[in-house]
Amino acid sequence: REPLREPSSQSVSDELFQNFYTEVKQIEKRDSVLTSKQQIERLLRPGSSYFNLNPFEVLQIDPEATDDELKKRFRALSILVHPDKNQDDADRAQKAFEAVDKAYKLLLDPEQKKRALDVIHAGKEYVEHMVKEKRKQLKKEGKALDVEEDDPEVFKQAVYKQTMKLFAELEIKRKEREAKDMHERKRAREEEIEAAEKAKREREWQKNFEETRDGRVDSWRNFQAKGKSKEKKNRSFLKPPKVKMEQRE
Repeated sequence: REPLREPSSQSVSDELFQNFYTEVKQIEKRDSVLTSKQQIERLLRPGSSYFNLNPFEVLQIDPEATDDELKKRFRALSILVHPDKNQDDADRAQKAFEAVDKAYKLLLDPEQKKRALDVIHAGKEYVEHMVKEKRKQLKKEGKALDVEEDDPEVFKQAVYKQTMKLFAELEIKRKEREAKDMHERKRAREEEIEAAEKAKREREWQKNFEETRDGRVDSWRNFQAKGKSKEKKNRSFLKPPKVKMEQRE
C-alpha cells in the first residue's frame, strides 16, 4: 500500500480513513490489549503522521479519562512499544515510543489538552449538525427521517473522520505559520547582517578618513605653497626691463 503523504489542504482519502478505522476496530475487538507488534504497527502504519495528531487516539484512551487513567494507560503502552522490549525491531519501536511519549506529554499540558478536546467536540458537533441537515432535507422531500448515522458505530466513525480532518487542518495552519515565521526571521536576520556590514563599512571609511587627514592637509598646504611660489616667479618674469639713462636721451 502506498504511504500516505503529509496532510495537505485537499481532502484526505475517505477510503484510507475507512480502512484504518475498520482495521483498528477489528483488532481491538479481537484483542483488548494489543501486542507489542500490533501497537508498533498501529502507530507506524501508512499515514501515521496524520492519524497520530490526535493524542487520545495515539494512547487509545477516552477523552473523558481521568489523569490517573491517563498515566496508567501511558505506562502500559510505553512498556509495550519500548525498544528494550522489542530489540528485534528496535528502530521502529523507538519511533512508536516517541509517538506515545509525545501524546502523553501533550495531554499533561492543560492548555494543549483543552485544545485537543475542543477539536474532538467540534468534530462531534459538526457531524450532529450534518445529521440535522439531512433530516431537514428528508422531511422537506417527504421521506422517512432515518439516516445512516442513526447506527452508533456509523456515527462514531463519522465523528472520527471529521475529527481527524480538523486535526489535520490545524496542523497545516501551524506549519504555514511556522514557515512564515521562519521566513520573517530569516529576512530580519539578513537585514540585520546588511545593516551591520554597512555600519562596518562606514566606520572603516571614517577611520581611513581620519588617518589620512593630516596627509591631505599637508598636501594641500604644499600645493598652495607651490602655487604662491610659481606666482611670484611669473610676476618677476613679467616685469618690464629697466630703461638705461642713455636710452632716455
